[in-house]
Amino acid sequence: MPQKKLAKTILQCKDMLVKFGQFTAINSFSFTIKEGELHFLIGPNGAGKTTFLDVLCGKTRCQSGEVYFNDHEDLTKLKEFEIVRKGIGRKFQAPSIFPHLTVYENLEIAMKQDKRLLKILFAKTTKKQHDEIEQQLNQIGLLQQCEVEARALSHGQKQWLEIGMVMMQQPKLLLLDEPIAGMTEEEEEKTGHLLQQLKKKCSIIVVEHDMDFVRKFAEKVTVMHEGRLLCDGEMDVIQKNEQVMEVYLGRKGEKSDVAYTTA
Repeated sequence: MPQKKLAKTILQCKDMLVKFGQFTAINSFSFTIKEGELHFLIGPNGAGKTTFLDVLCGKTRCQSGEVYFNDHEDLTKLKEFEIVRKGIGRKFQAPSIFPHLTVYENLEIAMKQDKRLLKILFAKTTKKQHDEIEQQLNQIGLLQQCEVEARALSHGQKQWLEIGMVMMQQPKLLLLDEPIAGMTEEEEEKTGHLLQQLKKKCSIIVVEHDMDFVRKFAEKVTVMHEGRLLCDGEMDVIQKNEQVMEVYLGRKGEKSDVAYTTA
């Protein structure tokens, strides 16, 4: 019987240190994610989750530590636009779209292509590119809204549109910061299934505070506390971890269902 091929590690962070003046936001933090993995990052407010994403996309610099992408690319040496070109895409919590353009036009602008001014002004969408946009519209569930101006979309649809825009860049690693914030239950469910489909194309790190959502869709969970790694593993293991329960509750011995009410 053939052996199952082990997934390749796409991102490896070792002993990261990030300080803002006297405040230590990330302290000796290490993290690993493999290809095709849907990995959730949780922890109390101020744990360092968003700062960690900021480091990965070049917005914030480490004082020390290593951040290796695709085995050899040290992200700490690269600028933000260089990191995007290497294959890391990020969606922030608030949707960042072009409200007066159609859904189709938003995806068209976001497409991976030569971004120099003259190239963009005289660019014409090829059939292959049109097919890619249509495929993305299907994936994010907005094919029927392709000619609708983005400002007319619901909050959840705007979130999906921006995820689609990031995916048009063909990232190898997708970073999402609280993607279901403000969504209805139905939209949350659709978002979870969307992430399960997207992980077939790239690895995904999700910062999230809704523990029902994390329980339902996470493959692996990393818990941060005071800038450090508290623990990581599958969700059922995380929920039984006494350290995690103590951090969220301030004491041990309570049910884990109660523990996960904030992140």
